[in-house]
Amino acid sequence: MEKLIRIDVGAEGGPKVTWEAIGKYVGFGGRALTSAIVYDEVPADCHPLGPENKLVIAPGLMSGSAASTSGRLSVGCKSPLTGGIKEANAGGQAAQYLGQLNIAAIVLEGERTGSDLYKVTISKDGVKIEVDNNLKLLPNYDLCDKMKDIHGNGVCVISIGPAGERKMANSTIAVTDQEFRPTRHAKRGGVGAVMGSKGIKCIVIDPTGTTLRRPADPEKFKTANENFVKGLQHHEITGQRLPLYGTNMLTNVLNEAGGYPAFNFRQGQFDGCSDIDGAALIQLENDRGGIGSSSLGCHQGCDIKCSGTYYDKDGNYLTKQPEYETIWAHGGNCGISDLDSIARLDFLNDNYGFDSIEMGTSIGVVMDAGIIEFGDAAAAIRLVEEAGKATPMGRILGSGTAATARCFGLERAPVVKGQAMSGYDPRVVRSAGITYATSPQGADHTGSYAVAPSFFEISGDVESLSLDGQVEESRNLQIVAAILDSTGFCLFVAFAILDEQETFDAMVEIINAMYDLSMTGGDVVELGKNVLRMERKFNEKAGFTKAHDRLPKYFSREPLPPHNAVFDVSNEELDRVHAY
Repeated sequence: MEKLIRIDVGAEGGPKVTWEAIGKYVGFGGRALTSAIVYDEVPADCHPLGPENKLVIAPGLMSGSAASTSGRLSVGCKSPLTGGIKEANAGGQAAQYLGQLNIAAIVLEGERTGSDLYKVTISKDGVKIEVDNNLKLLPNYDLCDKMKDIHGNGVCVISIGPAGERKMANSTIAVTDQEFRPTRHAKRGGVGAVMGSKGIKCIVIDPTGTTLRRPADPEKFKTANENFVKGLQHHEITGQRLPLYGTNMLTNVLNEAGGYPAFNFRQGQFDGCSDIDGAALIQLENDRGGIGSSSLGCHQGCDIKCSGTYYDKDGNYLTKQPEYETIWAHGGNCGISDLDSIARLDFLNDNYGFDSIEMGTSIGVVMDAGIIEFGDAAAAIRLVEEAGKATPMGRILGSGTAATARCFGLERAPVVKGQAMSGYDPRVVRSAGITYATSPQGADHTGSYAVAPSFFEISGDVESLSLDGQVEESRNLQIVAAILDSTGFCLFVAFAILDEQETFDAMVEIINAMYDLSMTGGDVVELGKNVLRMERKFNEKAGFTKAHDRLPKYFSREPLPPHNAVFDVSNEELDRVHAY
């Protein structure tokens, strides 16, 4: 991919489009490219919603090709939620289509003048920008229905919901999936607010007239890709458990281990897990039936297919198959054990454009404050609807978990760098806690997929409750995550590439064959390290210090039942994580 598209929303006479050669960013893709542009071009001390910030949308290096499971999209900026650098990752069709159009990144920059809202259309014929104020405050599903009527379903839509337009710190950027539904979101860090600050409601990507990108060495590419697919299909997690149960396979695993955060991180187990776990979800979906009810890819070319479709009791589409994080955040974290209610919450988050993790933990804080009761699903649904309508209470929730806790006078906010933790309690899943503390992205489970070695003995067996090897595990997995986010491969391929050397080697050979390179595994690891170095340097310029690489103190003070464990990783150990 050789071209960058820059859209200056503050240009005289309206937004101006500039095409650039990729230049010094050759060899960069996905997260590596978003972080490099943000590092080079965004003043670290700027306001995230000010004109100096930029939103960078970049497909991975392998996106748009026939490489298996490589259609992930990165969105980068200075985060309104954390105040540091951010990369939020999404599935859907956008990365594949941008890759086919030979576009390495879209950069939204400048300051919008006036209140007009813009629609951008990108095709092989160029970029078209139109004022379309009829789109104002449309939820994502309604917006996509409009785009489908205009463009058909052969395009992809990147959009923001009302949350992004209102520049809420918990706001996402939606990407349409293969069924043309806005179910795939760059969720974390408030990236939707930055898109909203630029006045861009949606970007329509039309791949008509394009084909899959051709590798430099087709035969070598084909062989490596076949070996990579065999590795994914052979592995128990990527070939069996994820296709069968989806990401919600983790509910029982974490609950049995005592690391499933329930009732705003007050307990490590939830009695209602059996009603919302992977087996219960798949049984319900299959009983209700419907096209794609289980085992569905979130983008074309996915060979894991850990997603599905959730239909209500009357057989009507309700939402995508809710993922583990959503089921945890709105489920056990809030004391809710009804899948239909959780699915409704998932739909509302996608429609309004909220991160379900951040929203679920915010509601958990509200429950902890006694505003509504734990387990009250109807009240939780009402609160998300309030957030979508921007009532005073909804504005609080839309500002994120840290802000919600401050408003209600609570210390117990499970956040790092202003961003909410996900469904792995750091007192039991120690390496996740180390990553929450030290990731440049804030408390983000995708910063390193700690569940792999701790619970599935992937790339070794690290005892989750032990301190031994935890720093090294977090460090290595943060590097792996940066690599995958940059190449466009799904994070879940980590299960196979960390466990099977031949699968990792096949992935490296796919990249080599695509670009006529001769990289070693060590070269690929260095790419991941360089991404993390850039991100940490940006945060240092933004004022972050070692003191920000810490968990809230109550995690080291409050024992978590049933193990009564605390987070007792020392500050000295935390400071070792990024000592490469």
